[in-house]
Amino acid sequence: MNCLVKPLIGLVGVALFTLSAAPARASSLDVFVSIAPQKFFVRKIAGTLVNVSVLVPSGADAHTYEPRPRQMVALSKSALYFAVGVDFEKAWLDRVAAANPGMRIILTDAGIAKIPMTDPHRHGREPHRSGAPDPHIWLAPAPVKIQAAHILKALSEADPKNRLRYVAGYDAFLKELDVLDDELKALFAGRKGERFMVFHPAWGYFAQAYGLKQVPVEVEGKEPKAAQLRSLIHRAREQGIRVVFVQPQFSARSAAMVAREIDGQVVSVDPLAENWDANMLAVARQFRAALK
Repeated sequence: MNCLVKPLIGLVGVALFTLSAAPARASSLDVFVSIAPQKFFVRKIAGTLVNVSVLVPSGADAHTYEPRPRQMVALSKSALYFAVGVDFEKAWLDRVAAANPGMRIILTDAGIAKIPMTDPHRHGREPHRSGAPDPHIWLAPAPVKIQAAHILKALSEADPKNRLRYVAGYDAFLKELDVLDDELKALFAGRKGERFMVFHPAWGYFAQAYGLKQVPVEVEGKEPKAAQLRSLIHRAREQGIRVVFVQPQFSARSAAMVAREIDGQVVSVDPLAENWDANMLAVARQFRAALK
């Protein structure tokens, strides 16, 4: 064997041994969230330090979703689960916890004063409040700040070596939320008390934050009856409403019927979009154009 080959073989062997003996590179923290906007929040705080999986896929109804078997397998390997208070969690959180007893479940809606859902089908000229708390707490900057604080705390405790990076991301995110809030306040300045009509009442926190009133077609997943539809159509005509906002997760049949009767149009907006900040501004501009 060539005298130069033997030393090279030896060096390669040493290198391979060194690589095999070296400690494995630490992997990112695996976390789960219920809905896509939460992924945006976690990414803003953690950047690439975490792998974020979303339980409710795009287009699915977060009120009634049932996790798939492969998702339950993935959950068994996750370190954290960020719950947000949507309906399907009531039936599934215990099973999610059983799939991975070592996984921490963080209730990011803790400490948020939930408003009751708007019910347009009670007697009277104005929509009333039903007893059910509104779960759509990700659709206004103020409750998102509370959720962000829960996310920061959980990430810092699960991965203390990167705490300062999480704090920096959290601080930057709060500043962005303040900027967005100021933009939305300016957009709706002078429009207090004006109304927009939606099929599903997802935008109650948004309406409350900016002095608006949402007029929903349905409440708590219940399609309106014929008499209720007639009442909504009458109210929309009286108030000059010409746009009914729908979302991809629900049928637009009743909304289309109302829009047809008021000689209006149906416009789709998605409260579960992952590009949360851009979506909030885009939807706000659509609401602003339709206000009455």
